[in-house]
Amino acid sequence: MEKKVFRSRISVLLIIFVLGCIIPPSIPMFAYKEYGGLYITGGVFVFIAFLFTGMRYVISDGKLYLKMWIIPNGSANITDIVSVERTYNPLSSPAGSLKRLCIHFRQGARYTNWMTWLNTPSYWLISPVREQEFIEELKAINPYISVNVPIQKGIWRIWDWDV
Repeated sequence: MEKKVFRSRISVLLIIFVLGCIIPPSIPMFAYKEYGGLYITGGVFVFIAFLFTGMRYVISDGKLYLKMWIIPNGSANITDIVSVERTYNPLSSPAGSLKRLCIHFRQGARYTNWMTWLNTPSYWLISPVREQEFIEELKAINPYISVNVPIQKGIWRIWDWDV
């Protein structure tokens, strides 16, 4: 089977929020010339940029894999997926955008997640860039997946960003 790779959507709103949390505390460091703090802030910024640009969702051999650059973060059988729906849930997840897909798994499904030591819920929040193609790939493997993802076009949709 062919391996399909989908990168994560990157939200401008989420980047502005993250920068809004990083930049204001570092302004006094410029005034007092505390370069150590600026280096730490710069390192945090580079790390966050690394996280945002490295998220990938891979469909291969009937499985869905979550990857951060080359590090695997989780995998699940596509046959265990029950439904895919639109969500704007801000919970922590391997998604670089607040416009997300919520993938629900059947009860008792076996999957690995980067937080396996927690009592993880039976869903994943992800945000692939080419959503419709991603959903079509999932449905090609498991045609019984229920999809509730409206395709909305309008004046507030600019370059596929949600304002």
